Amino acid sequence: MTNLVNAKWLKENLNNENLVIVDCRFDLMDKEYGKRSYEKNHIKGAVRVDLETELSSEVKAHGGRHPIPGSESLKNTFENLGINNDSLIVCYDEGDLAGPSRLWWILKYLGHSEVYVLNGGINEFIKIGGITDDKIPEIKKGSFEVRVNDSMRVDMNYVKERLYKDDVAIVDSREHKRYLGEFEPVDKRAGHIPSALNYFWMDILDKKDDSFKLKSVDELKKHFSKLNDYNEVIVYCGSGVTACPNSLALSEAGIKHKLYTGSFSDWVSYDDNKVNTTEI
Repeated sequence: MTNLVNAKWLKENLNNENLVIVDCRFDLMDKEYGKRSYEKNHIKGAVRVDLETELSSEVKAHGGRHPIPGSESLKNTFENLGINNDSLIVCYDEGDLAGPSRLWWILKYLGHSEVYVLNGGINEFIKIGGITDDKIPEIKKGSFEVRVNDSMRVDMNYVKERLYKDDVAIVDSREHKRYLGEFEPVDKRAGHIPSALNYFWMDILDKKDDSFKLKSVDELKKHFSKLNDYNEVIVYCGSGVTACPNSLALSEAGIKHKLYTGSFSDWVSYDDNKVNTTEI
């Protein structure tokens, strides 16, 4: 396995005692969407994590709109989901990968190696006859030892020191019109971090019949091929959430990178930080 599992594999391994399935569905514009969706129907045995309240911490003056919680808080969250260090974790949404990629990245950051994203999400699982229900499973509290990998994440100052460096690619994961500052629905300033390149995160997906799957490894390698010209790649988005699908895709393509977890919302929280609105 890479960082993905397919619906067939999950269907065949649903009764694995070490398996923890995590429902990560969410909608940034509808805070209750994930909870409603889970309570209505979810993959059999799945537990639920909330992106806003469990995979993000309190918003402060700096740190962005979805700050990564502290290690102890995350440890408590994951133990309450029944996660152990030897758990085999499969996380899912409807297939666009934003929620499960956020969970995947955080668990990797905390040192958990056996975490995978369900390619195609719950829709693909249902399509092949996978079992779903509305039952809330009983959870036996886990024991999760955190081993933080600090090399995976960077802060604002780290990024600022690398602007316009020929050997560093700063990758903006937002849609092109937000990158250019033509449209900004959330943050107080529009545009992108100076010298950033634009790789819209949804361009890593194939859409068919209202369902999404991650593109093949060969397609992802082609998509990100120009990034191989750099010694360092730093990826960001608006608040650190949709950069995670790009992080997943970069990992599949074999490109080492770091995540600016505060992302653009953190960048513009510092008044002296410049933004650009022109194409690179």
